[in-house]
Amino acid sequence: MIRLYDTMAREKREFTPGEPDRITIYVCGPTVYGRAHIGNARPAVVFDVLRRLLRHSFPEHEVTYARNITDVDDKIIEAARAEGVAPEVITARYEQAYLDDMRALGVEDPDIAPRATQEIAGMVAMIGKLVASGNAYAAQGHVLFDVGSDPDYGVLSRRDREAMLAGARVEVAPYKGNPSDFVLWKPSAPGVIGWDSPWGRGRPGWHIECSAMIAKHLGETIDIHGGGIDLVFPHHENEAAQSRSAHGGKPLARYWLHNGFVDFGSEKMSKSLGNTVLVNELLEQGHRGEVLRLALLSTHYRQPLPWTESLVAQSRAILNGLYRQIEDEPDASQGNIDPAVLGALRDDLNTPGALAALQQIEEPASLKRTAALLGLLERTSDDYFGRGRDSLAVDHRVAERTAAKQRRDFSEADRIREELKAEGILLEDGPSGTTWRRA
Repeated sequence: MIRLYDTMAREKREFTPGEPDRITIYVCGPTVYGRAHIGNARPAVVFDVLRRLLRHSFPEHEVTYARNITDVDDKIIEAARAEGVAPEVITARYEQAYLDDMRALGVEDPDIAPRATQEIAGMVAMIGKLVASGNAYAAQGHVLFDVGSDPDYGVLSRRDREAMLAGARVEVAPYKGNPSDFVLWKPSAPGVIGWDSPWGRGRPGWHIECSAMIAKHLGETIDIHGGGIDLVFPHHENEAAQSRSAHGGKPLARYWLHNGFVDFGSEKMSKSLGNTVLVNELLEQGHRGEVLRLALLSTHYRQPLPWTESLVAQSRAILNGLYRQIEDEPDASQGNIDPAVLGALRDDLNTPGALAALQQIEEPASLKRTAALLGLLERTSDDYFGRGRDSLAVDHRVAERTAAKQRRDFSEADRIREELKAEGILLEDGPSGTTWRRA
């Protein structure tokens, strides 16, 4: 039995698929105008683990995972204008960068990856439906959702109307019937990306794209909708309202899951605050993607995750130890899934508990097979440690350095370290000895 904390219910609920042969998951993806920071990577890694767990626990179901690409947005338009290029140049560059970064963290590609610019027809159709039903109205080239038309507006975030007005960062504009109404369609100025519509040339608001994509690719009601905690309001609240209104009151999702922020101990990590650590920068510094993945899983997904150098170092030490346990390359198919790890994951993705239990497994084949649920130990030890045909020569030089340290010839030990570093080989000293890897 899998139990997941449902943001809508504010409690853990047993997960049961809505269909007899399919499980549907939608996770809000990136707006592609810049490189992803490590906070952006947390939902990608968390929901990748959930996807792996669901595939294992429901083998008779097809798990369909969708993650969108927002490739039309004011920030994209500004980035394109600053570089003097077309918006699609910006979006193509950063969509590929996002995929490269997430793959480096062991995140599997989604089954469906719709781009907003390719889904305009569906958005226009849904907006038209909302206008026809009286849930939306056109004004001065805009179309807005009438929040007052939905009696259940606010059930996800549990905010009253006054609180939502204060927290929504709404734009007070003369074309709005109510300040809390949100934009479904807005006009595009000449020379700005846009599409023809019944309300004039323009482009979609942010919220409508996810609702339209979900309806087209997954259905009117999906099993799980995921994303960061900052999306609960207004983004997911607005998604839920417009989808509910367009589909005769049917809920958009049966379970809502949200991960906490990655921070530096106070404020959340965000591009707007300028306090980000980019994934590609961490990789270029020599940190392995698998180490960063383990670090992201070291704290329960619903809790804040303070990002520190000591967290990364501890995660590297844990992973080094796990890879040493599978030095003889066991056949994972011969191992059993460890029940303690599986039990922790089934309890609302308790990854800290799962990692603690993983380190207690003694049988290498079971360790390797169980770790795959977390997206770990999927390489060979030689590959992880960077050992190849010249490994014996490197091992010999590492042994020479160890001997130099033992006779307290630290200048010689440092010289060997620097020589190896110049050749792209990094040494890591630990309680059980020295390991090495290629940068």
